[in-house]
Amino acid sequence: MTESLAEAIQRAGGAISLLRNAQAKPTIFPVQPEFTNWRSEQKSWRNSVALLDQSHHMSDLFIKGPDALKLLSDVAVNSFEKFTPNKAKQFIAVNHEGYLIGDAILFYLEEQSFDLVGWHMVLDWLQYHGEIGGYDVTFERDASSAVRTGDPIQYRYEVQGPRALELMESATGCEVPQTRFFGMTDFVIDGLRVRSLRHGMAGQPGFELFGPWSEGERIRSALVKAGEGLDLVLVGSKAYSSSNLESAWVPSPFPAIFSGEGTEGYREWLPADRAGSLAGSFDSDRVEDFYLTPFDLGYGRSVKFDHEFIGKAALQRLAEEPPRQKVTLLWEPSDVAAAIQTQFEPGVPAKYIDFPKSRYGQYQVDRVLVDGKEVGISHDPGYITNEQAFVSLASIDNEFAELGTKVTVVWGEDPVSAKPAVEAHRQVNIRATVESAPYSAFARENYRKD
Repeated sequence: MTESLAEAIQRAGGAISLLRNAQAKPTIFPVQPEFTNWRSEQKSWRNSVALLDQSHHMSDLFIKGPDALKLLSDVAVNSFEKFTPNKAKQFIAVNHEGYLIGDAILFYLEEQSFDLVGWHMVLDWLQYHGEIGGYDVTFERDASSAVRTGDPIQYRYEVQGPRALELMESATGCEVPQTRFFGMTDFVIDGLRVRSLRHGMAGQPGFELFGPWSEGERIRSALVKAGEGLDLVLVGSKAYSSSNLESAWVPSPFPAIFSGEGTEGYREWLPADRAGSLAGSFDSDRVEDFYLTPFDLGYGRSVKFDHEFIGKAALQRLAEEPPRQKVTLLWEPSDVAAAIQTQFEPGVPAKYIDFPKSRYGQYQVDRVLVDGKEVGISHDPGYITNEQAFVSLASIDNEFAELGTKVTVVWGEDPVSAKPAVEAHRQVNIRATVESAPYSAFARENYRKD
């Protein structure tokens, strides 16, 4: 029988111990890591046009039935007042205490039919409430290639960059209709219907294309052919993993499922292998200290109190005075270089800093200090070639979130955990400066502009 999360927590002696020492190995998707090199591939979505294969790294949860929209509205903080077919939105859910479960992209495919695409955390939470709540809905899951056997149900490609519109016009042979951000439209490419989401993954103009898996290679070949003469660049999984640093999306924040009202039954329902892993210098015996609010990640604009949903009353109280805000931390180059240099010096080195992404757990949570005082957490570190900068996305106390504030990121674990991705190392302090999120000026000024 499959071990439940509740059973795994009891076996490990607590949620923190379970997550800190999780034995999940690094996820490798069947997408070529680099077609050229990740630096040039990062540059492509800023300078020309990038083609990325998203078919393998996220999960799809298809929700159908008369109560599908009601279930989504009952679980999400978002408003569904003007949500109609051929639109999409960022779907955000919290627990009963108002702390974040996670987020994903919700596609309204047609009446009574939706596709929720993203990390499994929020998909699991929605399906659980759909099953126990008596809703007239059905679920079909297309898990990521890390855990699924066989092919995906759908292909999903991303076309991004200043020449994305030219590429689509070349591929379709006609003018691309005007579509608002997160609006959907259909294209015909090589005689096949392709559904499209107007999207800006790295803060650049672009489209997310999807359709039946059996048609995926034909569509991909047509896009590559259409990109001849447009400096189309195929982007591998290494560069793709870092794209969120430019748009300032935090991909897998710590989910508030390990305590609180209504979560005990959820932990008994949830398989233990979907618990995730915890990495970073932030440490506490209280799992609640790892929880986040939607406001900590810049999701305040999506929180709407025009409907009833799980956690509404608690979130209303939190909204009165949100404690933290999302920022980018610009790491001091000389301190990053010094940490890397320890790999060539006698003694125990600093935690290895990988490029372009340096996270070593599903939930990366590092301490951020000012004069030795805890002022926030750093979520997701990595290198942006387009800015020649090493940065991390972070949630910082309002008092210290002003641009230019000097902070310290504590890098590495103490004590060192037993995760496979963690080697013997010592903690080091890395100076950083609070900057805007998104850090990229183009993304900051143009992302979601329409």
